[in-house]
Amino acid sequence: MKTENDAYLTLAALCAQAEHCQWEMTEKMRRWELSDEAQARVMERLVKERYVDDERYARAFVKDKVRYNKWGRRKVEQALWQKHIDEDIRQRVLDEVDDEEYLSVLRPLLKQKRKSTKAKSDYELNQKLVRFALSRGFTFDIIRQCLLDNLDNLDNLESLDNLE
Repeated sequence: MKTENDAYLTLAALCAQAEHCQWEMTEKMRRWELSDEAQARVMERLVKERYVDDERYARAFVKDKVRYNKWGRRKVEQALWQKHIDEDIRQRVLDEVDDEEYLSVLRPLLKQKRKSTKAKSDYELNQKLVRFALSRGFTFDIIRQCLLDNLDNLDNLESLDNLE
């Protein structure tokens, strides 16, 4: 069990190395069995001294998950919700990412997946690609736009319309 000052020093050092949200810090203190009052004091000090900032954390988190993990908006939003980031911060930060960035992430993913996916028809291939992109957290609008960019003929366009 840590003292209040030990907890503060440990968490401040942790936050100096990487971004962390308030919920993560509170969870650590809870596991250390720090009293609720001590947790509140430590958290207040971490926030006041700008070691912890949920909005800054959310911006870094979104940037990393979209660019490096190739996640779509819905998956990132759910992950932020699981980290107990406020709704207004989540929406503000997610709205900063424009559709073009999601498209630039999804296009190569779908291109690569298209090569490795076996399907009996274009319709089946499009279904599989849509399911894959949805599982990555992309919205149907972005998926559709991406698939429409890659379509060569009207038969594929009709099969995509049938998915809605």
